[in-house]
Amino acid sequence: MIIAALIGIAVIVVLITFFKFHPFLGLILGSLTVGAVGGQPMVDVVESFSGGLGDTVASVGTLIALGAMFGKLLADSGGADQVVDTIIGCSSDRMLPWAMAAIGAIIGLPMFFEIGLVLLMPVIFLVARRSNKSLIALGLPALAGLSAMHRFVPPHPGPLAAVDALDADLGLTLGLGVLAAIPTIIVAGPLFAKVAARWVDVTPPELFDSSEERGGKRPSFALTLVTVLLPVVLMLGKTLADVIGQDGLLKSALDFIGTPFIALLLAVLVAMAALGRGGGMSWSDGGGHHGTDRR
Repeated sequence: MIIAALIGIAVIVVLITFFKFHPFLGLILGSLTVGAVGGQPMVDVVESFSGGLGDTVASVGTLIALGAMFGKLLADSGGADQVVDTIIGCSSDRMLPWAMAAIGAIIGLPMFFEIGLVLLMPVIFLVARRSNKSLIALGLPALAGLSAMHRFVPPHPGPLAAVDALDADLGLTLGLGVLAAIPTIIVAGPLFAKVAARWVDVTPPELFDSSEERGGKRPSFALTLVTVLLPVVLMLGKTLADVIGQDGLLKSALDFIGTPFIALLLAVLVAMAALGRGGGMSWSDGGGHHGTDRR
């Protein structure tokens, strides 16, 4: 089965990289390849694949949807921009790579990598031009922070799927994920970027200028940060209640609001009120239109 797994991984890489298959199709064909090479009846392989996919979607799918809603609110309200501008405004020229790593990590807590990447790229370009620094020097730290949070820390799909498959403790996984993410961000971000910028000097392209920055009303930095960290705090509270282990109303309440689904649901509801209203969005702006012109 190890050989079958290696062949399946190779099939996935070749299909996605060379034949430009959609990753979902590549993963399906790679999974079927593992079963076929492993000598399993193909009917059983299909049933196993369908059952595994259904279980994973049932446990993680709602969390992915809530995470996407939260990320969209964070971006459209201007809250993410507010976090970015505040951190950059408080950073010296030498500390900019570390500030960009912090931005990537904060944005990466609630946002999927793809959403965070789209949000961060204009910021990276603008900051690189203003500071006369290489894109490598500022882009790598930001992407390291974004990627590490996405890979190590719930409520992102990968860690949640692992927690569900291994029946692990969610709060403990979250805490250990943050501990693992911090040194990873430091090494793969500012430290590596300092060396890589000497090898490759990339000048930021003229794709954005200051006139294209988002204007209009924004939620405050403190309000945005509290909203972003809310689901993390709720899930950590559940772990603290489990460690204390004393049954009672408080433990039951923390266990309830600390489950990933409830924590993210509460975060989305709070973001609708705090970030939405703080960003000048009305309750009727469900289609992405805002009360102010944000171009």
